[in-house]
Amino acid sequence: MRKIIFTLFAATALTFAIGTSDTEASTYTVKPGDTLWKIASSNNISVNQLLTWNKLSSNSIYPKQSLKVAAVSAPAATPTKTSAPKTSASSASTYTVKAGDTLSHIARIHSTSVSSIQQLNKLSGSNIRPGQKLTVSGKAQATAPATVVKAPAAAPAVSKTSTYRVVSGDTLTNIAKRYGMSVSQLMSSNGLKTSTIRVGQTLKVDGTSVSKQPVTVSNPVAAPSTSGKVSSVVSIANSFLGTPYKWGGAAPGGFDCSGFIYYVYNQAGITVPRTNTTGLDAISSTVSSPQVGDLVFFKNTYRAGISHVGIYIGNNSFLHAGGAKVQITSMNDSYWGKHFDSYQRLNVMK
Repeated sequence: MRKIIFTLFAATALTFAIGTSDTEASTYTVKPGDTLWKIASSNNISVNQLLTWNKLSSNSIYPKQSLKVAAVSAPAATPTKTSAPKTSASSASTYTVKAGDTLSHIARIHSTSVSSIQQLNKLSGSNIRPGQKLTVSGKAQATAPATVVKAPAAAPAVSKTSTYRVVSGDTLTNIAKRYGMSVSQLMSSNGLKTSTIRVGQTLKVDGTSVSKQPVTVSNPVAAPSTSGKVSSVVSIANSFLGTPYKWGGAAPGGFDCSGFIYYVYNQAGITVPRTNTTGLDAISSTVSSPQVGDLVFFKNTYRAGISHVGIYIGNNSFLHAGGAKVQITSMNDSYWGKHFDSYQRLNVMK
């Protein structure tokens, strides 16, 4: 009798263990120091997939948290219809780069990772050019063909019209210059009868010239001397070009300048606290010769003292959440140039 009971117990335990291993294969337990970007890269998925599958409204995670790292429906479909996804993937396993594309954007629309695309195409950095053909993961492409078709159509929609929130020191002249418009165009678009504007006022601006900025200056972003984490910072930051400016925002739905720094650096595996520009200034040290990935601080914009921050990306340009959206701006810009304070490096980067 004891022998029979033991046999039944052993069989039950074995069945339970097998079932558990299947479940664990699609989940991941967060460890201290983990970020969504790090978890997504190690599981060959995108940050957006992690956010969607786990119904996360921000990038905040905590140790011992259980995260889904695979679609629930994927395991059931694979054993019975293996040939169907392969056919779909083989017929569309390449992607032609379009103006404004970044590796992060391409990875997201094909539900794969930046590192996977870099390995498949033997890319050492994040530089890509319009017209370039890239091999993408066929496995993920089969699950989201509709996204691949629709994603390029979203970019032109942003370029038609955008908005800009007036900050202290702004004039119609410098706002018009920043967006490639004339003062008369700016006044006409906003029904202004005089040149008087007020801090906090929202103005309609021509987004065309802004949307073209990434195409002309984002290619020289990767610097040979930068580390892997710094390259990730730039790649991740580029993927959010055009994201709306949102006061206090620190997630993909909208960023303010310090929230953008917090999100991008933490996604790249560099721990930065959620603080304001003054706080970031306090944990950084001034450098005379900036490198890609260093911070650029500005002063006396909407308030006195250090009041704005961006990421230096080389070619005398910086990437920041400013004006109406995340964008790339020249250090020679008539507005930002006169408010420049210093180049600084986060102390954790030393």
